Amino acid sequence: MQSPFELEISRRGLLISSAATVAVTGAAPSLAAAQSAGTDMALTSKLSFTVNGESRSIDIDNRTTLLDALREHLHLTGTKKGCDHGQCGACTVMVDGRRINSCLSLALMHEGDEITTIEGLGEPGNLHPMQAAFVKHDGFQCGYCTPGQICSSIAVIEEIKANIPSHVTGDLNAAAQMTPTEIRERMSGNICRCGAYSNIVDAIVEVAGGKA
Repeated sequence: MQSPFELEISRRGLLISSAATVAVTGAAPSLAAAQSAGTDMALTSKLSFTVNGESRSIDIDNRTTLLDALREHLHLTGTKKGCDHGQCGACTVMVDGRRINSCLSLALMHEGDEITTIEGLGEPGNLHPMQAAFVKHDGFQCGYCTPGQICSSIAVIEEIKANIPSHVTGDLNAAAQMTPTEIRERMSGNICRCGAYSNIVDAIVEVAGGKA
């Protein structure tokens, strides 16, 4: 006859064995499905889009962000990686005319889109008006956030223009529709750790047609 201690050990072993059997049985179909999916599912994809007016096609890992596709695959390193969490705005680019944080967007989401980075706006000797205004008004110091600031600034003007009622005509321009407070609010997603905010506002106002 088994002692109470031996019975307790036997009971414990039975429970452990039963639990292990159930776990293995339940996991087997899931494991098989995962293995099958891993075999059949493509881990990379071909992406085609237009970047700075040029048609580009690349093969990328499906998890690649637009920021990494631009920097690592197309070598357009003007777009900066700052926080990589969508909090600083250094990676701002324009997609179909709208600004986005490229670190928060998968590249595959932009099949067929038209993307503009800082490299597509101007070049030495032929600067975009916003780039020239940033230089004129000292809108940067270390310059790390500047590409994102400039892309965002251009988009801000277009956003404000888009909100002007269609029946309004004459000399009314984007500058007449904005205030420094509104500019700061619209640009609040772009952080400048050097603190050149007031100069950035002056640059935006000048390009929009106002008087800085």
